Amino acid sequence: MPNFDLEQTQLKKNPSAVIAGIDEAGRGPWAGPVFAAAVILDVDTLPRALRAGLDDSKKLSAQRREKLFDALRGSEAATIGVGHADVTEIDSINILNATYRAMERAVANLGCDITLALVDGNRAPKLPCSVTPVIKGDGKSLSIAAASVIAKVTRDKIMTDLAASFPGYGWETNMGYGTAAHQAGIAKLGVTPHHRRSFAPIKAALNPKGVQQKFS
Repeated sequence: MPNFDLEQTQLKKNPSAVIAGIDEAGRGPWAGPVFAAAVILDVDTLPRALRAGLDDSKKLSAQRREKLFDALRGSEAATIGVGHADVTEIDSINILNATYRAMERAVANLGCDITLALVDGNRAPKLPCSVTPVIKGDGKSLSIAAASVIAKVTRDKIMTDLAASFPGYGWETNMGYGTAAHQAGIAKLGVTPHHRRSFAPIKAALNPKGVQQKFS
């Protein structure tokens, strides 16, 4: 389970440090935006139940994620910033750079300056502060785990809304990932404006020998 050890180690070096955990959601799907969240936790006032419940969002049920999302949003112990990059940006600058852009926006939307960002993964995006990548950080750091929950639930809500406007692709359950239901939807209905045209499966669907684009 994630804990506050990484944050405490940094705070011992610099007691006045402001540390945010950062994670993303939506790098792999074939459709929809990529989201990132930045979360600053005050561990001294963080409710015990919330602290005990946080984990890598992928290990949590949708219901549990929703409860944690609401608890974090309603807690004075959590300062939250969210950012995203849309499909146009993903196709223009590639998914990795779009993810970094979403992280930059999440930090900007915190509404305060930070001195250190603990970022899930093995690469360090350019941010207006020091950055420490943490491999599998959402299972190690409470701040990153909180960010993973915020990013995941926020994006899932967006994909569920998009599914209502573009039925037939199963986005309300697959969240844009390349599942069998999603592939069947593309074969039947074509490619939407929310598909990532730079991704190989969508490129193949737009090939004249394959599925034609239906939506403008």
